[in-house]
Amino acid sequence: MRRYAPLSLLFALAACGDNYTPVDLYQAKTPDCKNWADESRFDLPKGISVTATAPAALPEGGVEIGLVYMLPRNTQTQFTSRAFKISQPKGAPLATAEIASIYQRGTSARPEIVEVIKEMPVLMVATATSDATQVRFRLQFKGKLPERFDFTPPVMVINRDRYPVRTFTYRYFEDRKAYGMCS
Repeated sequence: MRRYAPLSLLFALAACGDNYTPVDLYQAKTPDCKNWADESRFDLPKGISVTATAPAALPEGGVEIGLVYMLPRNTQTQFTSRAFKISQPKGAPLATAEIASIYQRGTSARPEIVEVIKEMPVLMVATATSDATQVRFRLQFKGKLPERFDFTPPVMVINRDRYPVRTFTYRYFEDRKAYGMCS
């Protein structure tokens, strides 16, 4: 038994390194999801966060959703998929986003100095010249949408561990005559 004591201590100490616990993986707090929200932020390990915004209506039908990843200096994250999808609430996928634009910039740089990314990145890496790097996606879901839908960004890989991202919830608000994020 004494031979295994140092080994068990090593495993116990290794488990204390990252005590990340995701908070509210599903945004909707009530079944009717009646409360409007302008945005929703979800924190990942290593200070990385993802924020989804309320949708903007597209002229030909559908919505555009903004998604902003913030990566502190010396961090990186990887997508497990290149597809951003919406689905029925906790159900089957409905549509895949068209990426309207992706840009990144260091938060210490002037806002008008941005790097436009032409293709969906597999890996996002923070710039070394700034305290944090912002990577902003403009995602478009075109056509007729259901009264309510979920938007779940791809799972993220951080330091070889997989982390789910919050499922953001949207619905049509009759009083505003528009789709909005709800909780």
